Amino acid sequence: MDVLSSRVLLRPVDPARSQAFYRDVLGLAVYREFGPPEHPGVVFFLGNGLLEVSGPGDEPLRGMALWVQVRDVGAEVERLRAAGTTVLRDPRTEPWGLVEAWVADPEGVRIALVEVPPDHPLRRDQ
Repeated sequence: MDVLSSRVLLRPVDPARSQAFYRDVLGLAVYREFGPPEHPGVVFFLGNGLLEVSGPGDEPLRGMALWVQVRDVGAEVERLRAAGTTVLRDPRTEPWGLVEAWVADPEGVRIALVEVPPDHPLRRDQ
């Protein structure tokens, strides 16, 4: 298989609500929009990947999570909390050395916000 591109697909029950969350609350930049204007699909930049939110899906998403690296987990959690986002777990340093917090999108998709501290081995080749 010669993979040229890839993206995560979300088919939320309420695509407009989820699109608004990823665009306006999480603050992801739009890569492209497609489909009819009354029910567009939206593809967001997600770091070095893409996230497509289109649909609608038949039932709430289960068992899926997104991993998003940010510069300052604490600041992002406070910004998202102030915007009404459900914070599932406040930031803490994990045994593997990364600072992680968990939030949820409007449909309950878990989003890990991850900060790589300056002294973490991921920052340097060993």
